[in-house]
Amino acid sequence: MTGPGTAPAPPSRGGRWIRHWDPENETFWNETGEKVARRNLYFSVLSEHIGFSVWTLWSVLVLFMGPEYGLTPADKFMLTSMVTLVGAVVRVPYTFAVAIFGGRNWTIISAALLLVPTVAAFTVMEPGTSFSTFLLVGLLAGIGGGNFASSMTNINAFFPLRKKGWALGLNAGGGNIGVPVIQLAALAIIGAGGGPRVLLGIYIPLILVAAVMAALFMDNLENVKNDTGAAKDAARDAHTWIMSVLYIGTFGSFIGYSFAFGQVLQNQFGRTPLQAAYVTFLGPLLGSLIRPVGGWLADRYGGARISLWNYVAMGVATAVLIGASMEKSLALFTAAFVVLFVLSGLGNGSTFKMIPGIFQNKALAKGLRGEEAAAYGRRLSGASMGLIGAVGALGGVAINLAFRQSFLSYGSGTGAFVAFLAFYMVCFGVTWAVYLRRTARGVPDTTTTSEAKPQLSYAEV
Repeated sequence: MTGPGTAPAPPSRGGRWIRHWDPENETFWNETGEKVARRNLYFSVLSEHIGFSVWTLWSVLVLFMGPEYGLTPADKFMLTSMVTLVGAVVRVPYTFAVAIFGGRNWTIISAALLLVPTVAAFTVMEPGTSFSTFLLVGLLAGIGGGNFASSMTNINAFFPLRKKGWALGLNAGGGNIGVPVIQLAALAIIGAGGGPRVLLGIYIPLILVAAVMAALFMDNLENVKNDTGAAKDAARDAHTWIMSVLYIGTFGSFIGYSFAFGQVLQNQFGRTPLQAAYVTFLGPLLGSLIRPVGGWLADRYGGARISLWNYVAMGVATAVLIGASMEKSLALFTAAFVVLFVLSGLGNGSTFKMIPGIFQNKALAKGLRGEEAAAYGRRLSGASMGLIGAVGALGGVAINLAFRQSFLSYGSGTGAFVAFLAFYMVCFGVTWAVYLRRTARGVPDTTTTSEAKPQLSYAEV
């Protein structure tokens, strides 16, 4: 047995497996755990980053597809909607994959799988290819969306509760940056007169690098493997589905707008592909960079509080977008859209921080203490993250379909923005009713981490 002030022996690295992992023990964390956890975090970010780039390939490939490709605006919105849908659905099996194969092993596999959609797109990307072929190849790109779920599930197990907001925010934010990076690469290539195959050719060797780095520098955690039942337990918990709704409002917005922003500028304001590309990267970039800040603020002030007021701000930004759309003000529309991206990124960090806190709270309510409570929280929060991430990504599908219908019905995106505003109001109400209203009932609010720790306030999660 290891006393509270004694650092456990260094973890076993046989076959890149770690058999003992106790990040809540501060001595273990300071002497052994933090260095290992950070190394796994950084290489997880690399793989997830490229996964996001591959997933959102078609948000920029459609900008290359002029009249000679024979696709209508509705065709393009349908294409990006289906890519988003696959990326959402595959997050569920990717969550299970960490428990079956191990975090390091699955990172290698999932990174290597990104070669399939990238090489396929390289092969078909030319005028004369049928819409059905583009749609099929686009669906393959959806597997890039699954990397987020497995990465977050894996990294969640490496960090103590007090560090999860920062760690998960950095992991997800570094992955999210894959969206603006591929858009910036497309901008440079379009500006230089290059074609889409140049962009795809750049990513093929990068995918190989990510897979090799994962093999060389990442680890598997023994206590995460063979726990596929955790996902079933998480699916039976009401908080998994409540948080899924809230995550639709943040990440669903981020990924949906990332796919749609350039097309909205082209179809509503007559921007050329190059003009659209000049600004489409900015929103996803700022939204990605601020996600760790959202996690840090949640660590400090409570994820529920930050999320609540973030939904208010998202509602205000959306109202401004509606006005700018009706007035046909490109400058105001672009500025408000970028602000909405930033807020979606901030909310991504704060809502995901809530998840481990919620399940830690449930463990304490069951009477569990110390490592037993921490293990319970890690087990269910890690499993629920994949499910929440999958449902949240479905929001991106809804956003693209809403834009498609709005343009078909009204010739602009105004109708879609009205629907988004209503949904942000729902998210505000749910956050207050479930996670903040309870604070007034006298639930203790504490940030201590001792074994005698009382039940956390939901406002703190």
